[in-house]
Parts: sequence; structure tokens; C-alpha cells
Amino acid sequence: MKETIATKKQNLFYVLCGIFVTNAVVAEVIGAKIFSVSDLFGFGPESGFLSDVNMSAGVINWPIVFITSDIINEYFGKKGVRKVSYMTAALIAYSFFVIYAATALPPAQFWLDLNKEQGNINTAFNTIFRQGMGIIVGSIAAFLIGQILDSLVFHRLRIATNNRFIWIRVTISTLVSQLIDSFIVIFIAFYVFGKFSLDQVLAVGLTNYVYKSILAIGMTPLVYLAHYIINNYLGKEATKQIIEEATHTNE
Repeated sequence: MKETIATKKQNLFYVLCGIFVTNAVVAEVIGAKIFSVSDLFGFGPESGFLSDVNMSAGVINWPIVFITSDIINEYFGKKGVRKVSYMTAALIAYSFFVIYAATALPPAQFWLDLNKEQGNINTAFNTIFRQGMGIIVGSIAAFLIGQILDSLVFHRLRIATNNRFIWIRVTISTLVSQLIDSFIVIFIAFYVFGKFSLDQVLAVGLTNYVYKSILAIGMTPLVYLAHYIINNYLGKEATKQIIEEATHTNE
């Protein structure tokens, strides 16, 4: 049975939402870990280059969230981005309650005994996941502000460029929104709820921002590839109609 344009559009939204939500929630779960960029690339203190650079593990897939957001904006406009952003924020909050409930459960004695060589496994479990609570609170605030700003900048640029130069609106909207996201989440998660100094907040936040910005710019070809695949799936005429609707019904 041949898919209608409405069905294709709906399926596209489901797929993009799935990618968006999955990467956002996973980033929250792994974001509590701060890793050494220096050790990752083998830059020791003697190198004098990147000898003390650290980032949150959440940066691994967070740029995918912003790139997917721009693709959603392209085909579904600001309203589409805000709809999935609010839903994702609610799911992140839900994750917070589930994780907190899991850490509050009494551990089975045999589980403690089986893992006693690593120390108290329950304490380690609770320490790791409850450390992420601040990450989640900070991320919800940063996420919503960043996404609303990203959708607004993207939309203004698409109007100004008359839907040309995808790379301009993707790059600039991502750079602006990630600037907000990178610093707010670190400040709330590790300064308000954690033990970071302001200098550490600025250092990690700046490193995260530079990394995510470089990666987002580097991923621009993937945006064009996604557009090519989506446009072929929707068809030329349907694509034109959908993009026009996304552009002008959100002005």
C-alpha cells in the first residue's frame, strides 16, 4: 500500500523524535562522568598541549541533539521543535525520578557479596547516579533555553536567507544555543549541586562548548546527507510544500 504524504510526514517526525529523545536522555545518564581529554589523546603534562583539559561525557552525543533539532525545524518549524523539546524535558524529569527511586532501593546482600572485591557496590551505584541528579536539573533548564533559542535563531535565518544556505542557519543556531547549554548545565550541575569552583565551571564549560561547536560544524555534511535522504523519501513536490509550511506557519 502506497504511503500518503501525511503518513510519510508523520513517520519522519517519529524517526526524528526517536533520535532526538534517545540521544538527549542518554547524554543525561552519562553526563555525570568527567573525562580527561588529555589522557584520551595521550597528552601528558610534559607536552604542554591540552595537558589539563576535561569534559563531561555527555558531549559524546549531545551535538546530535542539536543537529536533529535543526532538521526537525527545517521540516516541522518552531512548533515541531518546541513540541519535541517539551516532551524530552518531561522524559528527562521522569528519568530523574526513576533513577532516584532505583538508588533508594535496599541492595540484596548476595549482590553486595558478589561485588565486594570492588568495595561497596551499592554506595558506588548511588554515588554515580545521584551525582547525575544535578546534571538532570541543570540540563532541563539549559536544554529548554537552548532549544527555544536554537529554534528562534534557525527560523529567523531561514526567513532571512529565503530557505537557502542550510549550513548558515544550522551552524549559527547551533553555536548560539550550545553556548547557553554548555555553561548553564555545568554551572547548575557541578557548582550549585556539586563541588566545582567557578574557575572549574568556566574551564569545563568552555572546553565543552569548543568541542561541541567544532563537532557541530564538522557534522554539517551529515545535515546535507539527511536532507538528501529525507527529500528523496518525501518527494520533490511534497518536500517543497512541507518546508514552505514549516517556514511560514511559524512566523
